[in-house]
Amino acid sequence: MRFLIDLTLAVVVAVAVGVGSAWYAVERGRIFGSVVVGDWTAWPQEGGEQPDPYDLAMLTRSGEVPLGSGEGLTFVAARDAAGAPLDGACTYEVAGQTPVARLWTLTATDGAGRLMDNVAHRASFHSREIVRRSDGSFVITVSPAASTGNWLPVEPVKRVQLVLRLYDTPLTTGSQIASLVMPTIRRTACP
Repeated sequence: MRFLIDLTLAVVVAVAVGVGSAWYAVERGRIFGSVVVGDWTAWPQEGGEQPDPYDLAMLTRSGEVPLGSGEGLTFVAARDAAGAPLDGACTYEVAGQTPVARLWTLTATDGAGRLMDNVAHRASFHSREIVRRSDGSFVITVSPAASTGNWLPVEPVKRVQLVLRLYDTPLTTGSQIASLVMPTIRRTACP
């Protein structure tokens, strides 16, 4: 009798851990294969020939289509340089340069990855329209309040993500990505 109780308990625990981890992976997504560079995280294998099964399940559930390995690479930032979560009520400066790419875009989304409505009807910047400094670097102000220069408006929601997509870039492996210099995200004001 003790054996059956132990076996039943083991099966219940195994099922709970299996279902719980699968739910977490599909709901939260992207838990394996990440490469962190400063404030940014990339998943270089996500659009490759053999994506992680959990990523594939999450992408299937969300309907998101990742960039293919030959198309480019996506970086996501949910925290600033100090490690604090990005808050839509605050103002941030995204400054520096991007890695080599034919084209890049910087998009602001809410915490769930959805585009936000905003007064300027602008969700992103791309590399061909941005005003740069004389050394080629740039500063983009991410804020709910209008700003001069490169302003990316956001709604004052609790969580914000920044998505930087590099199109037609020679970066393909984690070792190449880990040594990159990426733009920094610095909070400049918060009510």
